[in-house]
Order: sequence, then structure tokens, then C-alpha cells
Amino acid sequence: MRFYWVDEARVRRYSYDAANKWGLPGVHCPVCDAIWSSGSERYPSVDLSQLPERDKYLARLEEDYAEFERLREQVRPLAPPGVPLRPGALLGPLVGKAQGEFCPLVMEYCWALLMKREALERLQSEGLQGLKGCRTELRYRRKDPPELLEMELLPRGRVHPDCLPADRPAPCVKCGRVAWKLPDEPILEATSLPQDLDLFRMSDFMQMIVGSERFVETARRLGYEQDIVFRELPLR
Repeated sequence: MRFYWVDEARVRRYSYDAANKWGLPGVHCPVCDAIWSSGSERYPSVDLSQLPERDKYLARLEEDYAEFERLREQVRPLAPPGVPLRPGALLGPLVGKAQGEFCPLVMEYCWALLMKREALERLQSEGLQGLKGCRTELRYRRKDPPELLEMELLPRGRVHPDCLPADRPAPCVKCGRVAWKLPDEPILEATSLPQDLDLFRMSDFMQMIVGSERFVETARRLGYEQDIVFRELPLR
């Protein structure tokens, strides 16, 4: 099966200014000394509204790594099973303002994919696997706003070592931080790619959204390749 990088178009007819309601704090790692967070790991289905300490899950830096770990473990039962929950992971619905003419598939940023409800339901009816849309809290000025859902994309698959720096350091054993950038010409590790998901994130570079050949062919046939770009990726 072929796999494609799902990326944002450079010219769009819409925009939104929004952020997920909650998130894990960034950290100062006591082992690698990095101060960091990642906004590309996103789980919009996670609802912290009943969590007594939900006010601690805001954009901020947590200097006490043990406290970060405690906060993360409170979230883990509410998150999809097995996900890493790295520093800065975003949680809950997208909240903010939106304007313009929205296409069936929406990418304001390369790491977040939204869909109109009717587009998602059509793709699901075509038999595509692993498509989960979560409600947003976007506000519009127009009287007949579209219902946009944020896709919850699970981390699966890795890039092949051949496209990474030969002298790269190992990920931090404490916080998991990777100290190198996504390569300009990524190659996917074929044996790591899922066969039961048609849309997912790369587990080592979560800003990278990947669709299966089935997803891309279906989206193209339905006319959904309007404000997004599909780029085939080599496998090895």
C-alpha cells in the first residue's frame, strides 16, 4: 500500500484563531536540561471538565518534573490507550473564532486536520478505518456556520533511519525529547506502518499526518482535495 503526507495548502479561503481547551504543561527536563513542549500531539476527545485540578492543564512551564508526571498520570485513563502524552500534548475541544469558506477537509496548520461532519460521515461510509472526529467550540459570524470536527489522529509508524542524521543522539531517556528535525525528504519505515488505520500521525514526528492510499484515493474521488495537498512518501 502507498502512503501520503497530508499537508496544508499555501492558499486558503478560511482561517481560525483557536486553541485546545487544555493541555499538559511544558517541562524543564532534569536529565537532558531541555525546556520544551510539543503542540502536535493532540487528543481532542479528552474531557477534563470533571477533573478537580483542570486549571493546572493550561499553557505553562512545569519546573518540577515529578509534578508533570503526576499530572500526566491523571490524564492517562481519559486518553486513548497507549499514547505517549508528551509535554505540551493538547487536550479537549478546539476553542476560538473561525471565518471564511471552509472546504470539506480543513488544515489551517500542518499538524491539525478538521473535517466538516458530512465529509467525515461520507468517508466513514466508504469503509475507511480509524477516522474519529471530535466536536469543536468554534464561533462564527455567519448565520449558517459549518459543523467542523477535529480529527483525533493516533501516533503510528516511524520514519526510516536512512533519512535521519547518522550522528543523531538517542531520545532523552527521561522526557523522550528528540533532538533532531523532521527531514525535508522523509522516508517511511514500511514495517512500522499500520494496516488498520487510514489516517494517523507519525509516532516520532507527530506534526506529520499520513494518509493511506485508500484515504487519498477516496478523498480525491469525492472532490475533497481542495485546500489540502497529498504528497506520496517513499517506503523502505
